[in-house]
Amino acid sequence: MSSKRNLATQLAVVAGFEDPDASLEQYPTPPELAAHVIHVADLQGDIEGQTVLDLGTGTGMLALGAALRSPARVVGIEIDAPALSIAQRNERRVGSTAPVHWVRGDAGRPPIRSEGPTTVVMNPPFGAQDGQRHADRRFLATAAGLADVSYSIHNEGSQEFLEAFASDNGGTITHAFKAEFELEHQFDHHTEDRREVGTEVYRIVWNSDRGA
Repeated sequence: MSSKRNLATQLAVVAGFEDPDASLEQYPTPPELAAHVIHVADLQGDIEGQTVLDLGTGTGMLALGAALRSPARVVGIEIDAPALSIAQRNERRVGSTAPVHWVRGDAGRPPIRSEGPTTVVMNPPFGAQDGQRHADRRFLATAAGLADVSYSIHNEGSQEFLEAFASDNGGTITHAFKAEFELEHQFDHHTEDRREVGTEVYRIVWNSDRGA
């Protein structure tokens, strides 16, 4: 297993969005944060030999990180076609050891079924735009329906919401940790060149009897 530092270095070549859409909250996941999430997931036995789904994959950062840790397969789901094109180019840049299947679709209604042990990784919308509070709920609902375990990045202060959602949907939070998310200036409403946003990462184990 390569180190977390080596993984972050490998992911540093991943290109971000060329024309990010504010309504979709298209912020690239920093390679250090992606490496941290994937490294923790791998240490927990949630990557190697598993099906890994990256919901709202964007330009592929989390999917490609997972592909470097010997999964059975990786699927990156993204609604934005230009982002998927960049993700495909990023796959060639990273030189991942496992192929990634890039699928255009709504992460809230993914056109796939889980096959075997399944882990979801995702950096869903934080709901920062007006009228979008808890926009991550749809992504979590998909994880509850498809995954055995999920790792997701959320805005700071999400613990109460995540605990309630997990409890209502057959999930149990087993790990939670804080992380810094550096945002670069990319939209008109940004007033600084870059700023750090507090985020929280949650590991949720979902009821294995789902769909029964």
